[in-house]
Order: sequence, then C-alpha cells, then structure tokens
Amino acid sequence: MPSLNDIRSTYLDFFQRNGHRVVESSPLVPRNDPTLMFANSGMVQFKNLFTGVETRDYTRATTAQKCVRAGGKHNDLDNVGYTARHHTFFEMLGNFSFGDYFKESAIPFAWELLTKDFDIDPKRLLVTVYHTDDEAADLWKKVAGLGDDRIIRIATDDNFWRMGPTGPCGPCTEIFYDHGDSIWGGPPGSADEDGDRYIEIWNNVFMQNEQMPDGTLRKLDMQSIDTGMGLERIGALLQGKHDNYDTDLMRSLIEASAHATSNDPDGPGKVHHRVIADHLRSTSFLIADGVMPSNEGRGYVLRRIMRRAMRHAHMLGAQDPVMHRLVPALVRQMGAAYPELGRAQAMIEETLKAEETKFRTTLDRGLRLLDDELAKIPEGAALPGEAAFKLYDTFGFPLDLTQDALRERGLTVDTAGFDAAMAEQKAKARAAWSGTGETKDAAIWFDLAEEHGATEFLGYDTETAEGQVLALVQKGAAVPVAKQGDEVQIVVNQSPFYAESGGQVGDAGIIRTATGEARVTDVKKSANVFIHVATVTMGEIAKGQGAELVVDHARRAAIQGNHSATHLLNEALRGVLGDHVAQRGSLNAPDRMRFDFSHQKALSADEIAKVEAEVNHYIRQNGAVTTRLMSPDDARGLGAQALFGEKYGEEVRVVSMGALPGSKKGTDGQTYSIELCGGTHVARLGEIGLFVLLSDSASSAGVRRVEALTGQAALDHLNAQGARLAEIAGVLKAPANEVVERVKALADERKALANEVAQLRRELAMGGGAKGGPEAKEIGGVKFIAQAVSGVSGKDLPALVDALKGTVGSGAVLVVADTGGKAAVAAGVTADLTAKVSAVDLVRAAAEALGGKGGGGRPDMAQAGGADPAKAPEAIAAAEAVLAAL
Repeated sequence: MPSLNDIRSTYLDFFQRNGHRVVESSPLVPRNDPTLMFANSGMVQFKNLFTGVETRDYTRATTAQKCVRAGGKHNDLDNVGYTARHHTFFEMLGNFSFGDYFKESAIPFAWELLTKDFDIDPKRLLVTVYHTDDEAADLWKKVAGLGDDRIIRIATDDNFWRMGPTGPCGPCTEIFYDHGDSIWGGPPGSADEDGDRYIEIWNNVFMQNEQMPDGTLRKLDMQSIDTGMGLERIGALLQGKHDNYDTDLMRSLIEASAHATSNDPDGPGKVHHRVIADHLRSTSFLIADGVMPSNEGRGYVLRRIMRRAMRHAHMLGAQDPVMHRLVPALVRQMGAAYPELGRAQAMIEETLKAEETKFRTTLDRGLRLLDDELAKIPEGAALPGEAAFKLYDTFGFPLDLTQDALRERGLTVDTAGFDAAMAEQKAKARAAWSGTGETKDAAIWFDLAEEHGATEFLGYDTETAEGQVLALVQKGAAVPVAKQGDEVQIVVNQSPFYAESGGQVGDAGIIRTATGEARVTDVKKSANVFIHVATVTMGEIAKGQGAELVVDHARRAAIQGNHSATHLLNEALRGVLGDHVAQRGSLNAPDRMRFDFSHQKALSADEIAKVEAEVNHYIRQNGAVTTRLMSPDDARGLGAQALFGEKYGEEVRVVSMGALPGSKKGTDGQTYSIELCGGTHVARLGEIGLFVLLSDSASSAGVRRVEALTGQAALDHLNAQGARLAEIAGVLKAPANEVVERVKALADERKALANEVAQLRRELAMGGGAKGGPEAKEIGGVKFIAQAVSGVSGKDLPALVDALKGTVGSGAVLVVADTGGKAAVAAGVTADLTAKVSAVDLVRAAAEALGGKGGGGRPDMAQAGGADPAKAPEAIAAAEAVLAAL
C-alpha cells in the first residue's frame, strides 16, 4: 500500500519525467493575491503567469501545494472532524502549462498517471465536461475509450472556472471514481450527486477564454492548463479507504493524539482525535510560514483553529497542554517534503504550548459560564446571542467555538443576537474614540477599521506583496480616485510597509496598480489602520484596485540595522553603566539612531569606548536574531526589557540577539539582549556592519541622549574623519600617527607666543616701559595715575593696572582702552588705601562717562565697559572727581 509520501513523490516524478519543473509549494500567505487569506489551491502562486504579467524560465510546472481553508469564502472549519473529506489543511497536487500544451496533452497525462502509475481500474473512472466542450469529450473517447455514458456533460459553473468577474477562464473536466453500488449516491449532475458513491479525484481547467466586462468571452492568445488533485482524497482511494482520516499520514497523527491523551483512537473520542490531527497540520504549517496567533486577520484564524483543537483535547480529559507534544510526529511524517516544518519546529512547539497554557486558564471558566447560561433557558432553546458574545468578549471564545461546543448537545446560537451585541460594542468603541482628543479627521480611520478590519502587516518576512486598495483619503475625506500629482493617503488590506511606532520610522517605497503608481514617503498607524502617505507619480490609482506594494529595500535595511543596534546599545549601556539604565525613548531612522536612557551624568571617554566596543563585538559575532510570541509576563520572566510607559497587549513579540561568552548559541539564559519589540530587525547581527557612537548629551533631568551611526553611514563617517586626519597630517607634514603630538606642540607654541605678544602690547601701551610712562598726580591726598591706551583688549587691562600700581607705590590708577569701537576701563587701588577709596567707585564713575553702566570687582581691582572710547578724558576726569571728594 503506497503511503501519502509515496503518492506525492509518484505524482511529482511522473510530471518531471514529462518535462515539468518541480516547483516548491508557495507559503500559505499569498504574496500575489490580496483577495485570499490563505493559499487554497495550487494555481495561486502561478496567477501572474496565467495572466501574462510574469514570465519564468519554464512553461510547465508541477507542485504539491500546501493549502488552508479556514476563513473567508473557503471555510471548512465547522465540518472538520465530522466528515470524511473536510480539512482545514490539505495538499493539492497539480500540473500546469503556461501557453505550452493544452487539452491534447493534459487529458492523456491524467489518464496515464491514474491508470498506469497509480494502477486505478479504468472501469471505475468517469468524467464530466462542460456541455459545449466537444473537444474535451472527443479526447476522452479517443484517449480513454470512454463512451457517452461515462462522459457527463454539465451545463453549470461546476464545470466552468473563472478567476473572477473578468479575466482568464475556461471549461473544466473533472475525473470521478465510482466506489460501487454498495454506497449510496448518484453520478455528477444527478439528483443523488451528493452521495459518496462517486467521488471527484481530479479537476482539469482549460484556460482558453478571457471574460470581458460586458460578459462576452474572447479566446486567449496563450491557452493554459491548471489542474488540481487533493492528496488526501487520492491517498484514501489508493489505500483502499473511504475516509481521508484513515490514510497512513492522518492515522499516525490520530494515534499520536490518542497516545498523548491516553484515549482509544477509535473510541468515543474519535471525532476529537480527528479534529486535533487536522488542526495540528494547519496550525503548524501556518506558524512555520510566519503567521502568529493574534486577535486580527490571519492570526485570528490561526487562534480559532488552535483553540478549537485545544478544546477537543480538553474534552478528551487532557489536563496539560497537548498540541506541542504532537509536533514531532508531524515533522516525522511531513518534514522531508516540507523542510520548513523542521526548521520551525522549536517555534511551533513553543507557540502551541504558550497558547494552550494561556487558553486553558480561561477554558474551564468559559465552559462553566456556558453551562450557567444554558441552565437559564428552556431545554433545547438557542443560546442567547448576548451570552455567546460574553464568551467571545470575556474569554476569547470565537462564535464558531461556542457553536462547536453546542453542536455536540444538539443546540444552536442566536446569531442575530450575537451580531447585535457586537454592533453595540462597536458603537461604544466609536463613541470612546470620538472622545480621545484625536485630530478632527482621525475618525475616518476608525470608520475604515470598523468597515474593513485592521491592516495586516506582512513586513516581518517580506518587503513585497500584493494588496487591495480599500480607501483613498485626501484632506480627511475619502475619494474614489487619486490622479498624478495628488498627495493621498492610501489604505490597503495587507501591507509589507512598516507603520511608524516604537521609535522606528515608517517605511517608504512604491505602490503600483494597473493604472498608476504612487511613491510612499511615510507610513503612519491609526486605529490599527496603516496609512500610506504617498504622491501619485504616474497615471491614477482607484479604490478597489489590486496593488503591488514594494518597500524601499536599502532604506528598510538601514532602519533595521539601526533598530537592532539599539537593542545591543541598550544592553551595552546597562553592562557598562549599571542596571539602573532604562530606555526612555529612541529614534531608528535610515540615516541615524538616537537613544535616550536614564542616567545622571555624562559618559566618560572610557565609558563611550567600552560601549562602542561591546556593541561591535556582538555585531562581529553575527548571531541570528530570533523572534517569539509570548505573554508579557512570560517575556519578563525571561528577563526581557520593556520600553518605559509602553502599553502591551496579551501577546508581545520578544526579540533575542547575541550569545553570551561561553555559550554556543543564544538560548534562554545565555542570550545577550532580550527585549519586547514590535519592530523589524536584521536576520543576523553581522548585517548591521559597524557601530559608531557619535555623541552623549543631556536630554532632560536624569536622562542622557546618545546618537550613533551604523552600517554605511558609520563607514562614511569614519572615512570622512580619516580624510580630515590625512589632510591635517599633510598640512603639518607629519605622519598620521604623529599628528596629535604635533598639534599639542603647536598649541603650546601658540600659547607662548600669545603671552609674549600680550606682554609686548602692554609694554607698548605703557610707553615702552618705565621711561616715558604717565606721571602721577596727587588728588585728595591720593597719588593718581591715569592713562588712555589702544591696541589692547579688555582682558589685558588688569595686567596694565598692576604694572602702574607697581610704579605708584601707594595710590590709585585708571586705564581706559579703545578696544576697536568700544571702551574698556579698569581701576586699581593699592592695598594700603582700599579702606579710604574703592576701585569699584572709580571704575563706575569712569564707565558712566564712557556711556556704560555699572562695573564691578574688588576694592583693589575693578573693571567695566563703555560705548564711546573717545570719552577717555571725561572718564579720567570723572575718576579724579571721586578722589577729589574724599
């Protein structure tokens, strides 16, 4: 009996032998179709090839595509576990032709693979074709020898595939397997077609037309093939089973669940095991592809699937978390085909365990509330919508989880009442928003969030994606179209652009639609809506269009380098300065970084050097930067640093980087930096390149601010410094390593020369020395010498005054200087006379005569300034008058 792994390999090998490129499954989160929540078929990753927008180096491809149907239009969640063929996760085998072969090869390929490689009895197969597709019907007769009784013509869209209201489309041919008359059901198109006798195993789509806006069809220039065959369904058939859950792969997961919960896999808990096995696959693959549980978007769907599985484990009597213990069994079964499972195994286990641990604390209380509410209503009545909403709002029970719990009791929920309670809560939230003091036009973002939900951020693992334009806003009002030259705010359903928060600036880049292009210069966030601030640079952009979103890679890389370096800087400061250091703010821009932290004094040169060296040490270590999702309490339990004053939800992203000395990798307890952070980061620390700490200054009381550069900006800074050093060395005609000593010597020489010049100026001002100097006169019994000088500065006057005091022996002196349009005056009194006369009184009188005010100093020495040096004689006379009045 072939295993599902064997069947997958046989399929891919067959088409590889027939000239097809084996292409890896695309991620579950589509990058090229904004209308899809998850990849739900094999053709999703090839959509642009079919439309001709993209070309590759192959025209034939085959894949085993991982798919999830658990949200939006394709939602099988409610049926999973209760039916034979419903799954949230499944694998779609497919072969594709992009303008290469068409029906004449696709039909023979299918028949050969099924009847020869898979050895299916041809007598058990029948097909459907679109009722007007004579070409396909004739090929089935020719290739397979089928008669008209086994070629069923279907006139409905069941056999006509469309990509959308317009675009590529074409007829289908589906292949069915007849399980025999022992099972109830009729052939496709009959009244009993919903039975299980005839099971569809393969669908071939012939993309031969394009549907035009007016409803007409035109023949495509490039006719293509898109096929899909569910691995689980064909696996059940080839293994002789009628139930997908009885296949070897699913059975192994069911038995792992049974072992972990100590329950019979085929006993009363059979449905629970089936739910757990299915949901284990979808949750694990979603986490491996970067989806994390949250309260919005894809993360919310993941959480719903997780909690549904966890409730079923609870019903099996499991007292401890179970799901994470089943991951190794899944990796053993599917890890070879999908290596990403093995690479992400630790993260998958940790995420499942954390989510289940958290959910179990509320599950019992929620189920008790459910029992209490049921006891209040008549037996068999529907659960009131308000009660279901309380379960959702208080305990995080999605409506479908409550419906699932009631389903086993044969009960339902008043969904209209639930919707009414939800609407009431939104109205209260709307009123609360209006009172928050936000700008007047900010209410539009709340309205958009209420209408469309939060913007889903894809930028943790991609810088390009497709989105759908939900709104265009100009001057606070929604507009249908923005034309070239318009400044506009663009809202899309999902975006790789980071919106400014946590110190990291918003991204920039391009938004491109079929009719125009806009340059994004910034991204803000309001009410969880990402606001892409942009200017339309070409054509026009309209609401409802699909859009390609491309982040400026170089700019994002520089920002990420600065942000990751900020985490290293924070830890280095704590290590060098002490544990009192706490972040008080930051800026992570493409060209620089800034970090504010609690500390009372300036950093010394030695401290700056130590911090810079430590950051660069971990950059050179080039360790991986890892991110996990956990509760704030669990994160703080690991020692994670949080931003002061920041509010955190029930989950936080925990970013770890750097391995402490002696550790082989950054495991818990050996990790250098662990912080709560929602920003984007480098994948490995070596991508930062280089760290240079530029400055340290006071930001506010008890807060210091350092600024730094990383990467190319840091290198440019060092190169510029090197160039300046080389230039200085050239001027000094000295080697670079001798520049400091040469500059010190020049500074000392300059100081000596300046002192010599000052002395010469003073001597010149004094008349060249003692000879020819001013003569003393006696006024009021005090010897007084006064002199007007020029060519000296105000700071030279005290020395001149001291020199004159030396010549007078006992007395007072006054010097008035012309300092180049302004006047300076100084007075001195010998020590034996300061009790009789003060130099301050003399200088104040002289300053007033010079057009100045005040003056100050000591009784033996005082200085002042004036406006008019030509009034020197009047200043001297004013000082003499003070002496004369003694």
